[in-house]
Amino acid sequence: MRLGALEAGGTKMVCAIGDEIGKIYEQVSIPTETPEITMPKLIAYFREREVEALGIGCFGPIELDRASSKYGYITSTPKLAWKNYNIVGAFSDALKCPIGFDTDVNSSVLGEVTFGQAKGKNCVIYLTIGTGVGGGIYIEGKLLHGMLHPETGHVLIQKRESDSYAGKCPYHKNCLEGLAAGPAIEERWGSKAALLADRPEVWELEADYIAQALTGYILTLSPEMIILGGGVMHQEQLFPLIRNKVTEMLGGYIQAEELNNMEHYIVPASLNDDQGIMGCLELAARAHNMP
Repeated sequence: MRLGALEAGGTKMVCAIGDEIGKIYEQVSIPTETPEITMPKLIAYFREREVEALGIGCFGPIELDRASSKYGYITSTPKLAWKNYNIVGAFSDALKCPIGFDTDVNSSVLGEVTFGQAKGKNCVIYLTIGTGVGGGIYIEGKLLHGMLHPETGHVLIQKRESDSYAGKCPYHKNCLEGLAAGPAIEERWGSKAALLADRPEVWELEADYIAQALTGYILTLSPEMIILGGGVMHQEQLFPLIRNKVTEMLGGYIQAEELNNMEHYIVPASLNDDQGIMGCLELAARAHNMP
């Protein structure tokens, strides 16, 4: 099959052409501006390449309930130009092909369980920590939606008494995103994360907050693997710190083989940052095969 994949982000739209086995033939990036500017470029790209189906992994919040009149919409996004925008409807009308649709982070976890290191596992969490924090959850063979979709970046974190930073999130000052995303790091420490690599106090605090969230996910969802991606996680010194802190926070309560091998349990993404696009290819393939 000739499939289209769109990783729709708040800063850029990554478009690709590939197939059902995850092979990517070409890939381009288009800036995310307003729908009036960006959508014609995206539609032209996929129309010219005559895709048989399109998979979209989209920034959110989005409506994923097929019974809803707003299915396929970007809903209450802070990117106001895209608020209440029917992105699935626009592509469906223009391309006349099946459309698979989910969150950007759900497409990333789908890429990992279909083509990457999490293949064969029944419960996997993918967490991206960058400009924001978001999580995709694959459980018992399905992507988790529930009432809306997981918002794992907004779980509440216990701040250290020594941390005087107010928090970046306008909704909850002490959520994971508000305390540990890239903009919070830059505002707290006065420099971008990439320039703070030699500051151990930065990463010790960062690891503490991430580990708190992961410990909660482990106790709630019992994942078989946790995959950490995003720009902040390019600081590889974080991984051993996080693993050690999660072990400490669990306190020996859970006895599981996975937790005895933390280097293979809390891991970096495995698909050269293409996990999202490859997950979108799988969304497209599933939409194409849907009865």
